[in-house]
Amino acid sequence: MTLSLDYATLSDVGRVRRNNEDSAYAGPHLLLLADGMGGAAAGEVASAAAVQVIRRLDTAEIGGEDMIEALAGAVHRANERLSELVEEDPEREGMGSTVTALMFDGAQLGLAHLGDSRAYRLRDGQLYQLSHDHTFVQSLVDEGRISQEEAFTHPHRNLILRVLDGRPDSDPDLQILDVQAGDRLMLCSDGLPDYVSDEVIAASMSSGTPDSVVVELITHALEAGSNDNVTCVVADVVETEPASGTQPQLVGAAAELAQGSTGRAEPTVAVGVAAADGGTGGAGGHGAAVDPEELRYAPRPPKRFLWPRRIAVLVVVLAVLIGGAWFAYGWTQKQYYVGTDGDYVAIFKGVEADLPGVSLSKVYERQSLQVDKLPTYSRQQVEGNIQADNLAGARSIVAQLQQTAAQCAAKIKPTPTPKPTPKPTVKPKPTVPVKPTTKLTTPKPPVTVATTPKPTTTPSTPVDTEDCDGVR
Repeated sequence: MTLSLDYATLSDVGRVRRNNEDSAYAGPHLLLLADGMGGAAAGEVASAAAVQVIRRLDTAEIGGEDMIEALAGAVHRANERLSELVEEDPEREGMGSTVTALMFDGAQLGLAHLGDSRAYRLRDGQLYQLSHDHTFVQSLVDEGRISQEEAFTHPHRNLILRVLDGRPDSDPDLQILDVQAGDRLMLCSDGLPDYVSDEVIAASMSSGTPDSVVVELITHALEAGSNDNVTCVVADVVETEPASGTQPQLVGAAAELAQGSTGRAEPTVAVGVAAADGGTGGAGGHGAAVDPEELRYAPRPPKRFLWPRRIAVLVVVLAVLIGGAWFAYGWTQKQYYVGTDGDYVAIFKGVEADLPGVSLSKVYERQSLQVDKLPTYSRQQVEGNIQADNLAGARSIVAQLQQTAAQCAAKIKPTPTPKPTPKPTVKPKPTVPVKPTTKLTTPKPPVTVATTPKPTTTPSTPVDTEDCDGVR
């Protein structure tokens, strides 16, 4: 079973506003509403631009889950368009628009929503809100700080938190919704639900054709004292061909600008209600001396002198970068380390990190100590650079290296071997002839000549050269 849409849309400038910042579109496959914001910052331009970009989806043959991707892409393209419009005219900086769109493939609905415009569905006499308001008051309701009834009369109920405004963080809520024959769909700007209760909306949607329902809903809003633009799109899900045909309908600022208006859109009055010049509104205390669109726009005020501001920001950023670079360079020139300069040990000033075209270190003191006079371990340390806390620390490191080199030089120098003392030559004494006698005499023992013993040579103690390995 193939379903289709029977739709109608209508927009009214309201009894207080002098320009219509709402735009809406209804077609066979797309229902779309945008509520512009910014007052003097061209809210009508924002809503018209958003509708003109997103309405192209009505001619696309897209269904199922692909509708979500298509809607997200269309909303982002509309956001880029707003950014381009701000670049063309800096006076538009800060303008924005809500977006609520229902895409229909004959079996399902794809919803894209950003802001506080609303989407409703009436099924079996029950009214359901399909969208979720991106407002300050709704956040209070979500947190349980106020009730839904209190939100209806809250003084900040118009303060919007998320909007299509050309900034990169404008992401919509996206979801797929079921649909069935007999459903009645409705999109509206905040000029209706801020002044008309859900019960009255449900009663108006329960009977009549889409054309009569949009007239009745807008009339209720104006009679309740709405001082805002009021726009409605109503569509019935039917099994037969829609009674209103399949011609797209474009209303509000989008229609006025499309008809050739080059300046601000002129006031549009529908439903036979004349626009009033001024006034504070009617019942319920909703009227105010201040344009409510200015209050909605308050969190993002228009920015004048855009390019001078950007240049000033750029100058500040460059100053910070240059100041930071100069501070960093000054810090490097207070650092010292011990390294090698050719074949000699040297003290360096700076840090071992060179940037293109900038040297961050230089030789501060070249020592007379040769690198190859150091043992392997110490030489590797010096070649890898030894960091010092300051200049005195670097000189202390050099002194330790010189001491190590001197100790190694003393250990490795050969120790001379002592020569043995020569053996003394003993000269024999001459023999004295003994005259023979008759007297027996006791022979004298032979004279023993004492000689100096041969000295023993003590070998030298071997030197431990392990710690001086690699010294040349």
